[in-house]
Amino acid sequence: MRSSSFGKLRSIDRRWREVRLFARAMESKSHPILAQIIPIRRCNLACTYCNEYDSFSRPVPLEEMLNRIDRLGEFGTSIITLSGGEPLLHPQCDEMIRRIRSTGAMATIITNGYLLTPGRIQALNSAGLDYLQISIDNVQPDETSKKSLKVLDRKLEWLAEHADFAVTINTVLGADVRHPEDALTIAQRARALGFNSTVGILHDGTGQTKPLPLTQIKTYEEIRKLETSVFSFSHFDRFQTNLVQGLPNEWHCRAGSRFLYICEDGLVHYCSQQRGYPGIPLAQYTTEDLNREFDTKKPCAPHCSISCVHQVAMLDEVRAHPREMLTELIARKKNADPTFEPPFLLKAAAWTFLDNPKAEALGKAAAALLRTKTDKEELANSSSQ
Repeated sequence: MRSSSFGKLRSIDRRWREVRLFARAMESKSHPILAQIIPIRRCNLACTYCNEYDSFSRPVPLEEMLNRIDRLGEFGTSIITLSGGEPLLHPQCDEMIRRIRSTGAMATIITNGYLLTPGRIQALNSAGLDYLQISIDNVQPDETSKKSLKVLDRKLEWLAEHADFAVTINTVLGADVRHPEDALTIAQRARALGFNSTVGILHDGTGQTKPLPLTQIKTYEEIRKLETSVFSFSHFDRFQTNLVQGLPNEWHCRAGSRFLYICEDGLVHYCSQQRGYPGIPLAQYTTEDLNREFDTKKPCAPHCSISCVHQVAMLDEVRAHPREMLTELIARKKNADPTFEPPFLLKAAAWTFLDNPKAEALGKAAAALLRTKTDKEELANSSSQ
């Protein structure tokens, strides 16, 4: 990301809102943390492994999209992600990002990157985008995927030069990946440009995974070493470690409650790979539905590879068991790097939940303070509109 003074201010503001997001997640389980919403199912690519696109769908009318975003705002959703298809194909994508920000949520987008230009990046800056994710599948394009580093590298350079929002580059490993060594090359390039890098495990059409071949596990571990964020749950937690080995995870999926997937027809689904459940229109979705799905056990959970749903569940584990989770987090980081020194935020959290005899009261007071500031800022924003 560019190093202008304005860009640095945007980064500070984004980090502060992340702290508030975390505080709200710790304070309450009654609101969605993350919602993915589809403004268009059509994509300008045709990756053979993908089941989330078509070549003909029209954009969802802007008014319908804004109504859906407003409904997510009424639920108090913390993060709203535009996905697809290819969301940048929607001609009014920027208006949606502005609307997301007006609800108080973090605005993110998942794109294949093909439509990015310096001007398009500047427009995303102006709209208030917080995060952008691109998945890159290989170094050279092939018949399976055109999302290659060769094609997209110039786009990445433009992002590094112009973007005021944070950028994550994701790549994948799996038994069907032809050149697994490409994943490390892509991750290293992402880090060299100042981006975050993540690695996922290739899943089938229901979100289920197979164990990684032994030859790919070393590559997976090398990519994990590139991750610097302490709270990067997709790399820290035990979910992917088990998936790599083909082992099931014992966890409670909160899809339909803390995580929502809203398709182009406005229906709420568990996730992109479990469409059809619960299948209720967002306009008719209620707090009772959120509470019911919070407790509903999903049979697909043990071998699920949908990392964003894992991350939401991890936040709820921290909320329910802060001392145990923070102790485990710090221990894992120190085992991986004996010289690791927790950053200020982690030290503050550890003192609040681990070392302070009045941890519960202090945690509630901090959440209340952050919530009060959030309410004041939202009131000021609404008054200025």
